[in-house]
Amino acid sequence: MTPTLIGTLDSTRTLADVVPPEQSIIVTIDGPAGTGKSSVAWRLAQKLGVDVLDTGAMYRAATAIAIDRNIPDEDVDQILRVVMDADLHFDWNASPPAILAWNRPMGERIRDADVSARVSTIAAIGPLREHMVRKQRIIAHQHPRLVSDGRDQGSVAFPDAEVKFYLDADVRVRALRRASQIERESGRRPELNQVVRNLERRDHLDKTRKDGPLVVPDGAIIVDTSELDLDQVVNHLYRQVCERILQD
Repeated sequence: MTPTLIGTLDSTRTLADVVPPEQSIIVTIDGPAGTGKSSVAWRLAQKLGVDVLDTGAMYRAATAIAIDRNIPDEDVDQILRVVMDADLHFDWNASPPAILAWNRPMGERIRDADVSARVSTIAAIGPLREHMVRKQRIIAHQHPRLVSDGRDQGSVAFPDAEVKFYLDADVRVRALRRASQIERESGRRPELNQVVRNLERRDHLDKTRKDGPLVVPDGAIIVDTSELDLDQVVNHLYRQVCERILQD
């Protein structure tokens, strides 16, 4: 790969424009909550000229469904049955793609506080994760040029992805980001130490669950975002992807 190749990707050309049409471009972004995975994935996908898959939205949708139907965490069969019936999928005409259940958009329901508090527990259900990974692989078959973010994308869903990233950041930095997000969305500023505790609890649940735990995938590029803004992270990942794909 020569530096001039990356230079050819100006505002009218993307990576997807300069690689053979039959070549897949699967990029995974894993990492704990608060590292900016979803925002980075969306911006990176736009810059590369590929689709984006927010797997966290899938688990949040499943969690919202369980809550709204008063299904307890321990009733795994019922949760799986209802989620499968909902046929979670994305509206690819929306920007970014919107998660649908029973062919209806879930909207901002998946970002509500009760969903955030319970999503790690629901996401730890083994049969549900198996179902979600199957759906994610179907999506990747239908959209073979894709940036996919989550907690098991490079390790379980797409272990053969062309490029794998693991985003990380200091927990207090992540807490500040999450607190700012909550304030923007709800108009209230949460107590920072409580946000830290919530993130630490979620990190523990994500890293210690039996199925699809949060790990650094084999061959992943680790990026500490603690002192980087969104543009800096996106530009760094963009160059890494271009170098990997064009070098091949």
